[in-house]
Amino acid sequence: MLNKIFITVTFLLSFSLLQAQSSFVADRTMVVAPDTLLEAPANWFNLDVVTDKVRGVSTEKAYAELLQNKKTKTVIVAIIDSGIDIEHEDLKDKIWTNEDEVAGNGIDDDKNGYIDDVHGWNFIGNANGDMVNYDNLELTRLYVKYKKIYEGKKESDFKGKKLDEFNQYVKLKLEFEKEFAEAEMQYNQINGFYTAYLNADKSVKEYLKKDEYAIEELDSINSEDENLTKSIQILKRMSLMPFSIEDLKSYVEHFEQQTKYNLNVDFDPRSIVGDDYENKSEKFYGNNKVKGPDAFHGTHVAGIIGANRNNELGIKGIASDIKIMVVRTVPNGDERDKDVANSIIYAVDNGAKVINMSFGKAYSPYKSVVDKAVKYAEKKGVLLVHAAGNDNQDNDLVKNFPNKIYSAKKSCTTWIEVGASSWVDTDEFIGGFSNYGKENVDIFAPGVDIFSSTPENNYKNANGTSMASPVVAGVAALVLSYYPDLTAAQLKDILLKSAVIYKDVLVNIPGQKEKKTEFKNLCITGGIVNAYNALKLAEEISKK
Repeated sequence: MLNKIFITVTFLLSFSLLQAQSSFVADRTMVVAPDTLLEAPANWFNLDVVTDKVRGVSTEKAYAELLQNKKTKTVIVAIIDSGIDIEHEDLKDKIWTNEDEVAGNGIDDDKNGYIDDVHGWNFIGNANGDMVNYDNLELTRLYVKYKKIYEGKKESDFKGKKLDEFNQYVKLKLEFEKEFAEAEMQYNQINGFYTAYLNADKSVKEYLKKDEYAIEELDSINSEDENLTKSIQILKRMSLMPFSIEDLKSYVEHFEQQTKYNLNVDFDPRSIVGDDYENKSEKFYGNNKVKGPDAFHGTHVAGIIGANRNNELGIKGIASDIKIMVVRTVPNGDERDKDVANSIIYAVDNGAKVINMSFGKAYSPYKSVVDKAVKYAEKKGVLLVHAAGNDNQDNDLVKNFPNKIYSAKKSCTTWIEVGASSWVDTDEFIGGFSNYGKENVDIFAPGVDIFSSTPENNYKNANGTSMASPVVAGVAALVLSYYPDLTAAQLKDILLKSAVIYKDVLVNIPGQKEKKTEFKNLCITGGIVNAYNALKLAEEISKK
């Protein structure tokens, strides 16, 4: 699933029509960040910890002090995601174009198997232009698959491999039923609050006979109407909540999506694609509509990596001399292993040297198919950058897919796993949602209150390891553009060895209230990626 909408909010829904304390934990993935009491400094992820007193990655310092008048070579960065608005004002000049393909002629001019793939490819659509928007969680798909075989059976009915599958089904069933019950409860509670607010708002507007009013005006209303009095109480309490009505609406939509699509056993949109889904070697399906029906996540990711630094619009991405290849693979739900594998292969075959993957899930039934594609990228010298996930979990203990691990003894040497850091002090040094792992997370990068591009020439803040991963991918592309002879393994080594290490501070452990630890216990490097340091180290290696 997209490391897309993530925020943890605990709020008291307490008023005369509904009373419930509800903890909102979203779908392992970025929600638009609500207003904070202390706003993040503008462009903070590009700032410097010494010069600007902000724990960014020193991009601006690098351009100012190290890169003046130096030549570059364009780097193609593939973004495997939900789709990208390629007409966005801050991105349109940075989008990769397949020069060997003639746009719109309906012919596979470059004979790569994909017709009119001018700016990339969409693996979750069909030749008629239809596209998948919502999909199940992998948990749901596995539950449905095994239920057909094992429901109503008992352990003594099986042995060997079938017994293992039966036991897995029992585990899946418990997890699925718990997830669905929680999502349904959250939806009913929050939707009840949201509906009560809308009714209260309507009641007050009708009484005041106007479409807009200030919260202070409620004190001037004198009425013996009991319903109006309750409406005023609801609106006053809402005004004290740490979120807006727009945020509340997004929470309702999230849990509605979970119950209606992600956890709905009767929903299966794969027929839209029209492939033979069980044929994992099948590669040539989809369409060239790279924006898709919901390009918020991918567009935000793209801006962090490479928004135009010279057009005086919006934001400044990290890498200036890049081209962004769009590979749409991830729906509002869990991505499918077959599509992930094909996306990696497509990116590699079409010239990408860095691949960003801001998505993840808890189950990977065809991991071997993905591993084969990752090995192919590794062999071809491509750096893969992946978001660690937003479950505030230890990835050394809990599995998160895709990952760099081939087997107990072998892992991908060109893979970087990224956790999310914050601009706030040590109490929130690490994003409270971020996954971590002393062995399985390589490095951290800014991922809290990241301001970037969104569809239709807009810009918004968002949180998630989805934002941290493109920071690292952007730094990688920046370094590679100035030092194009570096191998992917060398590039990874440079990024990890040049990280800013925080030895003398105790940082918060995500998900463990008030507990702290040394940063080195949360990732391999114990540091945050740094463009300035990486470029200096690359220069040293280049001279050698």
